[in-house]
Amino acid sequence: MQPAEQITDEISLKELIQKLGEWWKYLLSKWKVLVFCAMVGGGIGLLYAFVTKPEYKAVVTFALEDDKQGGGGLSGALGLASSLGIDLGTSAGGAFSGANLIELMRSRKLVQKALLNAFIQDGHPKSLADQLLEMTEINQKLIKKGILKGEALFQVNADPNQFNLQQDSVISVLCELITGPNGILSVAQIDKKVSIISVEVNSRNEQFSKFFAESIVKEVADFYVETKSKKARNNVAILQRQADSIRNELNLAITGVATSTDNTFNLNPALNVNRVPSTKKQIDVQANTAILTQLVTNLEMAKVTLLRETPLIQLIDRPTLPLKKDKPSKAKSLLMGGFLAGFLTVLYLIVRKMLKQVMQ
Repeated sequence: MQPAEQITDEISLKELIQKLGEWWKYLLSKWKVLVFCAMVGGGIGLLYAFVTKPEYKAVVTFALEDDKQGGGGLSGALGLASSLGIDLGTSAGGAFSGANLIELMRSRKLVQKALLNAFIQDGHPKSLADQLLEMTEINQKLIKKGILKGEALFQVNADPNQFNLQQDSVISVLCELITGPNGILSVAQIDKKVSIISVEVNSRNEQFSKFFAESIVKEVADFYVETKSKKARNNVAILQRQADSIRNELNLAITGVATSTDNTFNLNPALNVNRVPSTKKQIDVQANTAILTQLVTNLEMAKVTLLRETPLIQLIDRPTLPLKKDKPSKAKSLLMGGFLAGFLTVLYLIVRKMLKQVMQ
């Protein structure tokens, strides 16, 4: 004789199979409802595929080369200059390191600057910001509110400091559309081991996707290079001004020596005091020559440092028309819509019958 637990298990399994059979027969009896709902769901999915506008993907990839390891000769020269108290700008700081380049892509300042660049359509230039307003139909809402009266809201290369309160509000909305959680801009580093960054823009306007992807990369690249090399460029400018000033002083001193020599030609040996101005000018020439030599040396070293501190951003791939089009598949939408509608109908029928049983 079998244990009670084993008999109970067999009975429970038998009841389960019977219940499943009952549910199966019940659902089969409702096959017309299921088929109808699945057809409606499939139709809705197919309509969605027809109505949904395609999105165009523009991808720009670039490599960042930021050489922070100096060569042997250059390192020795820079070390010697530092030991002498000469600052040639050998470091731009870590605030704008290569890893932070991705965050720069999402900053409002650079996104806003990219939106104010020119967008050419049908031979008529306008700002990318105005084009985005038209694409998202925000301009229609602005017209209804009286903010926009048919003219361009943002001029090409406009100064953001001159924006009024309404323009600041609108540009904030546009920046959120671009860099928000579901924004059209996506930036990622392809591989953490290499400094190759991919910038992707998805929008419903093919031209806008291409123009904005190239514009944001250009603005970020210019800002990054300018910031990284700013200190070195300032040092080059200072040394260049000093070298030009000393060179002018040297030229004046050489001219003064020649003038004094002409004035003391065939001078009476008893009047040597008249040779003092010429001697002073010669001393000035020698001093200025030594100073200019040192300045020119430092200037050339600073120029080398500037080249070293200027990062190289090399474009690898840029978007070319026609862009890749992303649109829901009609067959896939039909199947997904039918399956989802059928599943929800089955769930509804089961819940309704269970509620009836409970009420009884």
